[in-house]
Amino acid sequence: MSRGRLLIALVVAAISLLGYFGSSVFNPITEEKQHVAGITPEQEVALGLQAAPEMAQQFGGLDPDPQFQARVDQIGERLVSRSVAGQSPYRFDFHVLDDPQTINAFALPGGQVFITEGLLRRLETGGQLAGVLGHEIAHVVGRHGAEHIAKQQLTQGLTGAAVLATYDPSDPSSRGSAAVAAMIGQLVTMRFGRQDELEADRLGVRFTSEAGYDPRSMVALMKILEASSEGNRPPEFFSTHPNPENRIQRIQAAVQERFPNGLPQGLEP
Repeated sequence: MSRGRLLIALVVAAISLLGYFGSSVFNPITEEKQHVAGITPEQEVALGLQAAPEMAQQFGGLDPDPQFQARVDQIGERLVSRSVAGQSPYRFDFHVLDDPQTINAFALPGGQVFITEGLLRRLETGGQLAGVLGHEIAHVVGRHGAEHIAKQQLTQGLTGAAVLATYDPSDPSSRGSAAVAAMIGQLVTMRFGRQDELEADRLGVRFTSEAGYDPRSMVALMKILEASSEGNRPPEFFSTHPNPENRIQRIQAAVQERFPNGLPQGLEP
């Protein structure tokens, strides 16, 4: 019996590892191969749409001020339409959360992007808001959520793989399973890793500049976030977005790499 259980465990482990490492997809925006365990963009969109109401509920629902929402929509849509992010298969929706205290922003797989009223009120320019939204858009097109799910599947063995193998966005019975509900709960509390944050910053520099904003506004954004610390307590943004060391210097380096001969004229701050 002991040998039998060991053999089964080895088979499960082997299949899990092969499922994760045995296939990869090329991301034309990041120009990298990624392990996403067969998760499709359509599944990412559907999972994000399902998780969006729960995300909003955690922060008091959507903000009722139409001016806040219009401002975020205008800049978010400009970022998508004028940057390479618009060539992705994702449908972006931007939401302002009715939370004036929390300073944070989030992105769910598939294009659902959120910013709290607390962060929005602290931003001084359109370029700074573009920096926040560009960073979150980068998490979506970088497929960081799909990579996160794939790693969870590897950890959990065949269970997660079986869930997504049978997950059909157009099938209500598939969408309502307990396993999918648990996966959505994990998405709402998802934390990206250090490398994901660095990549999102680099792509954020690209998207903001492609949309006509000065990417150095992202440096000003980081300074606003750092100044928002209460005593020794950093804003929640840094708890959900790990703050790599020398982040401002890394953003400045990304700007220099993209514009070695200097920034073009006419970019909005």
